[in-house]
Amino acid sequence: MSDKVETAYGAEQIQVLDGLEHIRKRPGMYISSTDEKGLHHLVSEVVDNSIDEALAGYCTRVDVTINPDGSCTVVDNGRGIPTAIHPKEGISTVEVVFTKVNAGGKFGGDSGYKVSSGLHGVGVKAVNALSEWLEVEVSQNGHVYKQVYNRGVPQRSLAIVGDTDKTGTKVTFFPDAEIFETITFRYETLKIRLKELAFLNKGLTITLEDRREGKEKKDSFCYEGGIRELVEELNRGQETLFETPLYFEAQEDTTVCEIALQYNESYNEVVYSYANNVNTIDGGTHVEGLKLALTKVINDAGKKLNILKDSDKLTGEDVREGITAVVSVKLENAQFESQTKDKLNNSFIRPFVNKAVVDKFGEYLEEHPSETRELVLRCITAQKARDAARNARELTRRKGILETTTLPGKLADCSDRRPELCEIYIVEGDSAGGTAKQGRDRRFQAILPLRGKILNVEKVRLNRALENAEIKAMITAFGCGILDDFDESKLRYDRIISMTDADVDGAHIRILLLTFLFRYMRPLIEHGHVYSAKPPLYKATVKGKTEDVYLYSEEEKTLFDAANNNKVEYQRYKGLGEMSTEQLWETTMNPATRTLIKVSMADAMEADKMFNLLMGESPALRRKFIEENATLVTDLDI
Repeated sequence: MSDKVETAYGAEQIQVLDGLEHIRKRPGMYISSTDEKGLHHLVSEVVDNSIDEALAGYCTRVDVTINPDGSCTVVDNGRGIPTAIHPKEGISTVEVVFTKVNAGGKFGGDSGYKVSSGLHGVGVKAVNALSEWLEVEVSQNGHVYKQVYNRGVPQRSLAIVGDTDKTGTKVTFFPDAEIFETITFRYETLKIRLKELAFLNKGLTITLEDRREGKEKKDSFCYEGGIRELVEELNRGQETLFETPLYFEAQEDTTVCEIALQYNESYNEVVYSYANNVNTIDGGTHVEGLKLALTKVINDAGKKLNILKDSDKLTGEDVREGITAVVSVKLENAQFESQTKDKLNNSFIRPFVNKAVVDKFGEYLEEHPSETRELVLRCITAQKARDAARNARELTRRKGILETTTLPGKLADCSDRRPELCEIYIVEGDSAGGTAKQGRDRRFQAILPLRGKILNVEKVRLNRALENAEIKAMITAFGCGILDDFDESKLRYDRIISMTDADVDGAHIRILLLTFLFRYMRPLIEHGHVYSAKPPLYKATVKGKTEDVYLYSEEEKTLFDAANNNKVEYQRYKGLGEMSTEQLWETTMNPATRTLIKVSMADAMEADKMFNLLMGESPALRRKFIEENATLVTDLDI
């Protein structure tokens, strides 16, 4: 038994946090984190309220602006938050909405919203509590009402500040630097989410504008085709089975489901799911309904066309190979598995979605026999490949994470066996691998050299991928398995670092490696285990000075040259193998002096599109992307 903690414990030790104090004390409970992700979640909370107005049929436009001072403004043309005095609280309803935890218009019954993404009455209150200041303006009843808050505390009562013939709500807030690790909004992060919301709410216009000096830009999103256009965009550059994505919609009382799907020539299954505009990344009953229906419909179609015998049966994996699908449901009283809303649990949604797909997709296949025949034959091919892949996968499984006899022979492992302290460098070629092995710290750094460019897994099935020696070596070295067999607890290294040459070939190898990790071991990226090393391009020696300087880009070289009056000798590193062990350690492997770029995955959908574009079958789209982005930074933020 552990020793007792000698501290006082009585009534005075029990804290009661009033108002929004608890949110400021425990922000992670409400916005998941206080890093960049949590910062952008604030914007989502405000925007979600505007989207809920759109779901209720009262809002057609949402405008989001990053202001010159770094604050953010969200404006909608909905009904506006009620401004009257709340009968129970005795203050304006606006103040209730922004300060009273568990007060809101989304609790069912005769509430203001039948369908909404926010269910707990906390959203904008968390934004208010975690902002240095917040201003809300409501246009309603011919007037403009305004109230200002400092760290959640109202500075005065709601007051009329002008007249208007419009309706809507405007919220401007400045995140609190006392709470967040960064208070700088990223335009691209907001753009991804707002574009997604525009797809999910067909006909709704959403704009994003950046007014910060030197960063000015603006985008506007409106998709009359909704999620059908989303599937179209996800499959851009792919050869597809159906000329345009199929779209089905069904409604029963206030419950609505939309499904869009299209098959392509890839071997990946891509299914995105939403409930009341919330991205349910772990699926749920709506996804289960879709998957059950696809299996039934395609098996039935195969038997009707006499392609499948009565005893034959395609599995769910077989019928979903190459599919890109989006399922979006809107329902009252959505029940999620957790506060993070990653999985939908309402049981009645499963048969509801299932019936919609069986009826409508079944009808389509019956009316298009040639496309149906091609689809069924592709599923049969997928079944054969899956059987081969299962056999190949068995060969790659490790019996235990510390059985070093099973590790690849070319792996130079580290001596420490504590994964949280260890890292592995994936190195291009034997030359660089040899230098890295000599220059590393053997206690915690492992080196795995790869021979040339690894297989592009975007273009092959799993069984082919598992026949590749380099891919098998990585799977074995990492120890955590792949796909359904993935187990992060068995990961042998906390950091997986891609260390390739600072040239085009090195970048290509890095993308191939990231593609493999994204498709087969995605949680490694999601949980921050994947990095890219940043080796220098030049070593600069200034006449008369003893210490060399390492430069990491052509721009750095130009500036350094100008600052030293051209009295510099440069060594251009064509590859890592040209460095001495001391140079490689100092610039690229020493934790005290190196630069590592963490590969993040802010949005899986954007990453999916990027990998399809960079590694897919369309050279024209790939060339266009490279030409348009040739001057961008070299790191890839997935």
